[in-house]
Amino acid sequence: MITPIALGGAASAAALAAAVTRFHLLGEDLSKYDGADADKRFPSDPNSEGAQKVRAFLDEHFIKPAAAPGSREEKLRDKRRMFDENGLNREFDCAFRDATIQTEDGELTGEWTIPDDCTPEKRLLYIHGGANTVGSAVSHRPIITNLANRTRCAVFAPNYRLMPENARLDGVKDCRAAYEWVCENGPDGPAPAGALSIGGDSAGANLTLSLINWVRDEGKRTPQAVFAISPAVDTTFASPSLKGNLDTDLMLKPLATPLLKVPRPLMLWLSWRVNGVSPSDPAISPIFADLSGLPPTLIHISSAEILFDDARRYAAKRAACGSPARLHVWEHMAHVWHIFDRFLPESHQAFDDIADFMRENGAAAGPAQ
Repeated sequence: MITPIALGGAASAAALAAAVTRFHLLGEDLSKYDGADADKRFPSDPNSEGAQKVRAFLDEHFIKPAAAPGSREEKLRDKRRMFDENGLNREFDCAFRDATIQTEDGELTGEWTIPDDCTPEKRLLYIHGGANTVGSAVSHRPIITNLANRTRCAVFAPNYRLMPENARLDGVKDCRAAYEWVCENGPDGPAPAGALSIGGDSAGANLTLSLINWVRDEGKRTPQAVFAISPAVDTTFASPSLKGNLDTDLMLKPLATPLLKVPRPLMLWLSWRVNGVSPSDPAISPIFADLSGLPPTLIHISSAEILFDDARRYAAKRAACGSPARLHVWEHMAHVWHIFDRFLPESHQAFDDIADFMRENGAAAGPAQ
């Protein structure tokens, strides 16, 4: 028999859970930032030869593997190998140099990318994407080398700690340590940076935008330019495009579809448990921070991505906080289309745009002579 006391206890627990969800997990209502228009739009042909090659690649390497049999561990191992092969099975016109940073938690490895006619005092910290679970400095060489050659910067990419072997905040700490190190160390050894910028894609863009909040709050050296490619900024799963663009985002659809089937309150609690921090904590959801006083920032996003509204909301809040970020939107492109440099002219268009932005802010030299 269920007693009134038991019913009262259940009701109290439900009320407490609802209060924690509302005031600790959800964060502020971001819908007031909906509808931000792009500062610049780039049209593209969704049926071009390059676009068709990208769709075939995504079908082969993202959609089919997600539906294939196999344990979660096996799929993660295969995905990590596939990501790294993206950088290992190509020739690049840059030199690569391994580096190791001593941090309070141990050693953090990474890779310098050094273009011809490099200007080593101009440095870019590049933070790779991969949903916090895959990716490395090697996997993102297609993006990093394109940026290095266009800017003549020495680019350092840290191999920050990945989940699930490590906590989400371990990756955050590693990126902070890498930033402090790059301020004082170049590809040839200890030397202060003359110019400094930060960039990243997807989860790496999330870490980038979280990092600049920390840099400001801790009074560290301010980067001269920041760019975020297809950024995830809101771990509370509030953006309308998460569902609205699910069918057009072929890269993230296999990852997002099962998550979006879970009721949102439950997803928030699961996120809290998995990440070890509230999903609205600015360390993993940088949009919930005070966004004033931040350095010049460029955001690239495709209108076809599930993260489209993440980017638009972030840009709108930055403007409301008095430190606007430029929002450049490409039509019909895949998530982080920059990495498809062998297929898409839009990829090179995007790299040129980033390089121009960095030069405008004194963070890059001209193209290699």
